Amino acid sequence: MATTAEQVRQYSGPALLSYGFRPFFLGGAVWAIVAVTLWLPMLAGEISVPTAFTPLEWHVHELIFGYVPAVIAGFLLTAVPNWTGRLPVTGTPLLALFLIWLAGRFAILVSARLGVPLAAAIDVLFLVALGAVIAREIIASGNTRNLKVLAIVVLLAGGNALFHFETFRHADHGYGTRIGISAAIFLIILIGGRIIPSFTRNWLVRQLPGRLPVPFDRFDIVIMAASGLALAGWVVMPDHTATMLVTGIAALLNFIRLARWAGERTVAEPLVLILHIGYAFVPVGFLLVALSAALPAFVSPTGALHAWTVGAVGMMTIAVMTRANLGHTGQPLTATRRIQLIYGFGIVAALARVAVAFGFAREPLLHLSALAWVLAFSSFVAVYGPWLTRRQA
Repeated sequence: MATTAEQVRQYSGPALLSYGFRPFFLGGAVWAIVAVTLWLPMLAGEISVPTAFTPLEWHVHELIFGYVPAVIAGFLLTAVPNWTGRLPVTGTPLLALFLIWLAGRFAILVSARLGVPLAAAIDVLFLVALGAVIAREIIASGNTRNLKVLAIVVLLAGGNALFHFETFRHADHGYGTRIGISAAIFLIILIGGRIIPSFTRNWLVRQLPGRLPVPFDRFDIVIMAASGLALAGWVVMPDHTATMLVTGIAALLNFIRLARWAGERTVAEPLVLILHIGYAFVPVGFLLVALSAALPAFVSPTGALHAWTVGAVGMMTIAVMTRANLGHTGQPLTATRRIQLIYGFGIVAALARVAVAFGFAREPLLHLSALAWVLAFSSFVAVYGPWLTRRQA
């Protein structure tokens, strides 16, 4: 009987459908470009698209519930076979999942013509389908300890459904948005706490002797619990004094956690360093959310949450996508100059958008952040697109 690896190699369909990361990382990156390229002209009234959403609602939805689920799908559909020992989802089933995601993007874009209820149903279907596929694979393997990642998918799906409900009812509560952002940040806290110290240790042991990352332990569990509590508090009552306190504590704990991973020793390898930079925006986000609750005139709440969205989510997804693509397409695990350029653009996008939280040069910085974001993902598509669409050498 052929081994799992041999069965994967025997796949004879299109390379793009040979593993989950290929269509979803590429599709997600392209959509990240489209969503931000359209965003500022839509906001300025320079262009119009037949969506039932306002420009701001469309922008928020398509990054949190459009781009982010694509990257999560690419990551989980690639990671779950490693966790379970089962074959990856490939070929027609993978294409069906990708087309459901793509249909959601089109449905939201033309929702004014399609009708809001139907567009919402099409859009929500993707995360439901993804959750069902992931649950089937994990349960069939008997390795149910990994079911906790399914909770993130369910939470994201719930946030998406609530976002549509709030938009349809013109209820400007923002619960759906905050649930979606919180789900993404907690996934970074969960997965980042595993892969960042592991990848850092693997690289550092080949270097000169020195400090190594502290492996996952009970302190990490405390940090995750505190972070989850802070995110829950922010979802329910973002302006409350208690939220300010718990998000401040979560910021401190996550800064300590990051310091335990010896990131300062990874400067020579940007492929590893970028993981630490991306995770750094998690505690920065907690800190700015706390400050925005305490001093809203000094730190704007919407600006603060972009430390999480453009910073943590943007940089961590770029970091994971660039690394996973190298490993799975047979490329050396090192950041070339072109890959470093992706990171540079991403960092500029994040820092410029975070600076807006303090009221500095809002319009120029918004445009700089948008331009840098588009350049980062355009560079990703240019570098990785050929590798993602052809077979490993």
